[in-house]
Amino acid sequence: MPEVVIRVGGRSFDVACQEGEEHFLQSAAAILDREASAVVEATGRIPEGRMLLMAGLMLADRAAGSEDRLRAAEEQLDALHREVERLRNLPPPEPERIEVPVVPASVTDTLAELAARAESLAADVTEKARERED
Repeated sequence: MPEVVIRVGGRSFDVACQEGEEHFLQSAAAILDREASAVVEATGRIPEGRMLLMAGLMLADRAAGSEDRLRAAEEQLDALHREVERLRNLPPPEPERIEVPVVPASVTDTLAELAARAESLAADVTEKARERED
């Protein structure tokens, strides 16, 4: 079993770990060292046990906050999944009905007659205007 020397709060410790776990131990020690260094900086030199206790409590507080945020995010994600499922199970919307008024054929015929008369009158007026010019 390999032994690793770690530094926490300015102090060295020999710690044994499983083969291949050295990197994880060093990473964890670096996190603990940051907290312990903050404790030592804030309080000055304190006994090793107290320094480790305070650093551990600070990390536990962060972990608890992270767990609370994670739990809230998971609840929000679950709610979104439920909403997506609810929306998937809705029946498709009915197509919108649009009513188009139908113009009766008699009205269309009458309008065509009026247009033909108007064109005829316009042609007569144009012809008479040319005759006057000549």
